[in-house]
Amino acid sequence: MAGRPPTHHTASGAFRLLLTLCGLTALLLVCAPLAATPARAADGPAASRPPVQAAYLADRLSENPVHITDQLPREIPRSMAPDFARLAERTGVPTYVLVLPGQSTSGEELLDAVHDLLGRDGLFVLLDESGVRQAAAYGVRAPAEAARTTAAFELSYDAGPLRSFGRFVDVVAQGTEKAEARADAAREKFRNGNEPEEMYIGPSDRQNQSFVTGIALAGVPLTILLLALCVRRARRRFPRAAPPRPKDDTRPTATRTKWRRLLVPGLALATAAAIALTAPLVFDQTKRGPAPLPTSGDMTARVERIAKGLAQDPVYADPESPRVLDEAQLSRLHDRIERFGRSEGGGPVYVTAVPHLSEDASAGDGELFAAAVRAKLSKADGIGEADGVYVVADPLTGYIDVYNHGLRLESLPLRSDLPESISYGDDRADEADDHLLGERLDALMTYLDKAPRTEEPTTSGDPARAPSPKEENSLPPLFATDFWPGLFVGAVAALLLAGLVAGVLGIVGAVLHRRRPAEMLPLSAPSAPSKAYLRRNAFAELLAAAEAFAVTADENLAEGPAWTRYDAAMFLVDGDINRLRSSGARGVDPATLLAVIVLARASRNALDGDTDDRCCGVNPLHGPSVGRRHVRVSAEGNRRRMLSLCPMCLDSATAAPHELRERKLTLPGPAGTRVPYDEPEGSPLWVLGDGISRLASAVRESSHVH
Repeated sequence: MAGRPPTHHTASGAFRLLLTLCGLTALLLVCAPLAATPARAADGPAASRPPVQAAYLADRLSENPVHITDQLPREIPRSMAPDFARLAERTGVPTYVLVLPGQSTSGEELLDAVHDLLGRDGLFVLLDESGVRQAAAYGVRAPAEAARTTAAFELSYDAGPLRSFGRFVDVVAQGTEKAEARADAAREKFRNGNEPEEMYIGPSDRQNQSFVTGIALAGVPLTILLLALCVRRARRRFPRAAPPRPKDDTRPTATRTKWRRLLVPGLALATAAAIALTAPLVFDQTKRGPAPLPTSGDMTARVERIAKGLAQDPVYADPESPRVLDEAQLSRLHDRIERFGRSEGGGPVYVTAVPHLSEDASAGDGELFAAAVRAKLSKADGIGEADGVYVVADPLTGYIDVYNHGLRLESLPLRSDLPESISYGDDRADEADDHLLGERLDALMTYLDKAPRTEEPTTSGDPARAPSPKEENSLPPLFATDFWPGLFVGAVAALLLAGLVAGVLGIVGAVLHRRRPAEMLPLSAPSAPSKAYLRRNAFAELLAAAEAFAVTADENLAEGPAWTRYDAAMFLVDGDINRLRSSGARGVDPATLLAVIVLARASRNALDGDTDDRCCGVNPLHGPSVGRRHVRVSAEGNRRRMLSLCPMCLDSATAAPHELRERKLTLPGPAGTRVPYDEPEGSPLWVLGDGISRLASAVRESSHVH
């Protein structure tokens, strides 16, 4: 009995210990998920809170069921919102409309997220600059997909967003059964090759109309006069062919002669007047596209929004675009900007991650955009003169441009000579959805920290003025541009026709004596040339350049771009032009032959005073460029590239963008394949996009290495 109390207390203590351990275990099981939630939130912000883009758009739709971006004023100005709202009322269900720039994210995923955050059922429609891109019905009966398909196949690509949305609404109002039948019919008609006709024309089409009008206005009346003269001479030469005078014709001979002389000129004059009056009725187009004229508020809305954001935060990420900078990258970027501002010769840095498109207020010009933001930011309360480095990052293309305004930095290297790994990125950046903008912006800040300082503040200069929306969307007058060459060609054509008729009638010798052969052949620029074609043209171009230098007496050519380009072309053939005569010459690959053609042509152009440093980025054989645009030249993906374009390709970028992919120059590759001209490994053509002088420098630099 003496040993029982200890045994009793030992069992009770063990029982209490067991209960305590069970309670701790239960507490840990309950608290573990709560503790893990903040950790996951820190590791993945997107998983614990709605995407910034969807949240921003849901807020806008909660204020107004139609939201039009302020980034497309040249194509879809915000003042068009009432027009979209009136159309949306005809669907018969609550309709929410988003008009955003074309982007690489899934439209369906974006609509799902916006609907969830908005918390309202209805028909959600997403449009971009080309028309209805995506539509989905939530909690309502509406044939969204059938209506979208019908609008896509029944309208031409240049119909415009408003007309596309109007067709979409009409199909939705028909009901599900009729809408699906109409969509199937439109799809089948398109597959059979019955594509809808284009609704608008481009500048090149208007030039063709002006040219034809000039030919008709000069050629037809002049042909009437000349043919009448030929017939009159023939009748004098063959008097028996003249009909006898009727016996009852009692008019004086002078009267008959007067009316005969006035008949033909009067007919020619009446024909000219008819052509001049009817041509504007036949060619009655006045606009290049359906875009209405934006208001001044439409053109300044984006800059005002961004300047307002930069006044509060030096990093502005466009809330309408997919997010490309996470919290950690933003925090580090803010720290780097703050340290640069305190450094010797440093100052403010303003970073904007905003898409830049040809339809925006600055026409896709990053330099013009940066200057406009600086001007607007300088007017903000408490900011003063907003000097600093302006970083323009495009979340859609991944391009980064830098402009200095008022800091002690060398502005030209920042604008033109940034490392390509920062400006354009590498292959990894091209494949990444965010284009690795966070890493590249961090590398940019390192570059700025190491950039040499100047004694006085510098600036990137004043950018060129962007074309006004009215000028950009207006076609040239019919009686302008190529109308005047058309008059000349029409007159020449009339003379040739009269000469042909006169020759048939017996005076061929005199007319043929006045005819002259053509002086030159049109420039040939195939999109898939053979190696033999490239070799022949490279030999001809380089030989012509050599002959041009041989007859030039200028002693300062060695210091100019003409000699630099010619010297680079000669290096590519080891100084021996005759090497191009041999089709089996080693080292002369298609890419090298193309580089020789480009450099030799540019050398001759420079001798003639044309120092244009860029050629067409779609096909360098097209010749010099006249402008730059964001275009798609690859059939794979939806990414745009900023390319220099020749007049023909610049017109196609507006009127027929799909033709640029067919014009993209390809070179013969291994095993009979074709590769884009700027992709062969080891080729100097990868720098051609930066200018012909950059190509020449790359070739000459490689010559020093070798």
